[in-house]
This record gives sequence, structure tokens and C-alpha cells, in this order.
Amino acid sequence: MAVVEFGNISYAFETISFNPQYESEAYLCRDTGRIYYYFSDLDDSGDELPEDIHDGGKYIQIPHKNELDLGRNLVLSFVEQELPGDIDYASGIFRKAGAYSRFKALMERRGMLEKWYEYEATATEKTLREWCEFNSIEIKKDSPIHHNRKDHVKLL
Repeated sequence: MAVVEFGNISYAFETISFNPQYESEAYLCRDTGRIYYYFSDLDDSGDELPEDIHDGGKYIQIPHKNELDLGRNLVLSFVEQELPGDIDYASGIFRKAGAYSRFKALMERRGMLEKWYEYEATATEKTLREWCEFNSIEIKKDSPIHHNRKDHVKLL
């Protein structure tokens, strides 16, 4: 198993989580540490994926934020903790499309946007590191969260 920079895992996670779930994928090769990308909505769909990409012993798919419960539930946990009076309103926001932009507007009005970003970043890093540990992905010691594009395969 290759030792992997946490920033590379984090960057792949953020890249695929930017899109709706199932529209993009990223796979980590356990042997080399190389990350392969697939984008379903583009003519040039990312990398040419190896034929054995679904070999769970060799590759592991990087999860989408919804798979790690870092979407709506994280938002509602934050609101419940920091703005309990807004919990019903925040829950209602997530019943329609465009929820995150309305949620961020609420956080801006309440002066809590930066605090939300810090909360989200901390929870995401903690959960993603736990996912790596659970999946026996060895992270380079003192691995920074910042990504380095040259460590990634072709990015679109």
C-alpha cells in the first residue's frame, strides 16, 4: 500500500462532492497512490480508467460527501448547535432545490458564515481521516490538507 498525502484524498473528495452524487467518481490505487477521475457529464470523461478499476483490493472509490453524512445532516447539526431558533427554518430550506445557497445566505444574515465554514472544514477533515483509517489507507505523517495538482492525474 502506498502512503498517500491527505491533501490528495481531500482534493479528490472535494472535486467529486462539488457535483451531484453519482455524476463524478474518483478512485485511489492502493498500490501507487494515484487518483483516477471519471466525470459522467463530459465528453472527455476524465482519466482513462484501468480495466480492473472495480477490483476492491487494488482500488477504492473516494466517497461523495453525502456518503459520509457531510451534507444536509451536517448543516442541521451546526444550526442546532449554533442557532437553535433557526432549526425549523433551516430544515425547510433543504426541501427545495438551491438549498445550500439559501443556507449560506441565512448564515451571512446571522453573521455565522465564517463559523460555518470552519465547522464544515473541521468535520470534513475529521470524517475523511476516519474513512481513510477505516479503509486502511495510510496517510503520510503530518500530511497537509492543501493539495498539490502535480500529484494528481489529469484534472479537468
